[in-house]
Amino acid sequence: MTSLDYSSDISAGLLKGVSRSFYLTIRVLPRPVRKPIQLAYLLARAADTIADTDAVPSANRLGQLERFRARLSDRSIELPAVLSASPELQVHHDEPETELLQALPRLFVLLDNLPEDDHRNVQKTVDTLVRGMEFDLTTFPAPESGRIGALDTLDDLDRYTYLVAGCVGEFWTDVMIAHERAVRNWDRERMADLGVRFGKALQMTNIIRDVPKDLRAGRCYVPREILESVGLTPEALLSPASSEDARPALTALVRHALDFYVSAEEYIQATPRRCIRIRLAMIWPVLIGLTTLELLVRSASWLDPETRIRVSRPWVYGMMVRSVPCASSNAPFTSWTQRLRTRIEDLM
Repeated sequence: MTSLDYSSDISAGLLKGVSRSFYLTIRVLPRPVRKPIQLAYLLARAADTIADTDAVPSANRLGQLERFRARLSDRSIELPAVLSASPELQVHHDEPETELLQALPRLFVLLDNLPEDDHRNVQKTVDTLVRGMEFDLTTFPAPESGRIGALDTLDDLDRYTYLVAGCVGEFWTDVMIAHERAVRNWDRERMADLGVRFGKALQMTNIIRDVPKDLRAGRCYVPREILESVGLTPEALLSPASSEDARPALTALVRHALDFYVSAEEYIQATPRRCIRIRLAMIWPVLIGLTTLELLVRSASWLDPETRIRVSRPWVYGMMVRSVPCASSNAPFTSWTQRLRTRIEDLM
């Protein structure tokens, strides 16, 4: 087993440790497609670990992220310079995240040895994702400040979701075209645009679900223009008792997300049915995302930080089994998503 063996613990084992759900999705992909996607995820997750390290001041984390981005394209940068040899990064995280940071030298070796097209695609995408992390650090106040910053408009939210998720749809499209013969006749521009919206759909779901947690970190991704239209402020969302008053804001965000999910469904429908493993890897997050939105709109405690609104692990495993027919036919997949969207819209 060499240091460039993607089946080694360098990539697969690390992935399982830091994201069990994404691990299930990534492992179903064909190996040639899996390699760059898996590496891009691990690099982005490592950068996110640096960005979220409360033990290091925000200004220092920005410097770490800037050096991280520089290393993506400049092999001459030594990794200790990327991390500034900060012991805080090694001791203030769960063990899997610490292992991920310790594996960064090997991950960058993997990046350096990718074929040219894959290297360019991974470098560009991770660079964009890290810029999204830098946006968080420069836009919102530090959690210890006790203040809450908010995005101003829905356009601001769309720009942000592109940085932290939409760009992955472009990346996914380019990787598929490069490595999967069955999709090489895709209209790249159309599919990349659908892919961006696919990524935004999943990120919008995360944003809506995580409002209580993000508020307590000083971050409000619910745009002020939406809150002001229903007479609320970001600070008002801190009270779980405001869940009912904030429901119109929730509804507006859910409708925005549902528009993106239509594009995600189109993306999957445009993927040849013989690409069973690739289709499954896309079908699962869509079904999880739409079901999560349904749980959110059903909840009377959307703003309660003590209420965990998410699908259960047994549900995920059951969904994976039930979704197998969707991999080879658009009809059952479309029927399933239409039922979910109809239930969500009826609840709103």
